[in-house]
Amino acid sequence: MKIIQLTDTHLMPPGVPANGVDPEAQLRAAVADILANHDDADLLVITGDLCNHGDPEAYELLREILAPVPFPARLMLGNHDRRPEFIAAFPDHPRDTNGHVQSVMDTEWGRLLFLDTHEADVIGGIYGPDRMAWLDEALKGADEKPVTVFLHHPPIRDGIRHFRDISLHDDGAMLARLAAHPGGVRHIVFGHIHIPLAGTSPEGIAYSSGQSCTHRFITNLNVADPWWTGGNPCYRILFIDDLGFRAFGAEVGQRPTERAPICTGP
Repeated sequence: MKIIQLTDTHLMPPGVPANGVDPEAQLRAAVADILANHDDADLLVITGDLCNHGDPEAYELLREILAPVPFPARLMLGNHDRRPEFIAAFPDHPRDTNGHVQSVMDTEWGRLLFLDTHEADVIGGIYGPDRMAWLDEALKGADEKPVTVFLHHPPIRDGIRHFRDISLHDDGAMLARLAAHPGGVRHIVFGHIHIPLAGTSPEGIAYSSGQSCTHRFITNLNVADPWWTGGNPCYRILFIDDLGFRAFGAEVGQRPTERAPICTGP
């Protein structure tokens, strides 16, 4: 299975910048590259902070930019999003019975879980009892098949000072629940931190983040107020197959310098 992950697109109304970057131009370039090189993908996942302020005009812009994508999409909410405005723009997007934007997808490679950690006016993530009950049922429905989890807020302690108090506010409850799943967790995929990160939790669960398609942080892990910076639009190509789970970073606009020679080994 081939999945394209975009994250932290932070769209504004047309023509309005966000943190010194044009998010519309960044996302249009990324989507054009995806359409040119990955039209065989099975799924697009955008792991939250779809829009910077949750403006209705920004969600309409997102609909327009994503319209040419020929494969299904799962859009997830981050702390910058607004649930009512999102649902107004994407009324048919999967939601649970409580209105949270979360769903499951069963595949040849196990169950995919798309979790909603958004809470209005909270920067960190919330995954309260009603959502946890939904997760319990989703894990039961997976039987002993592995699950791959997508969400916006990291459910792990990432060690980044800026995000110390604004990740998932659940005291490790989600990780504990996932670790108890008999089929195992193949990988946890998230956004929110705007920079690449990969690791393994104390429970032995592998995780990684995508890099923001728009503005990202200069990687200084020890300061509370790091600088934003720009960069080429980017996304990740995720594979789940006989080789396991793999994630490749793709950067739009790279310029070739010299062709690498063919290597045949040993």
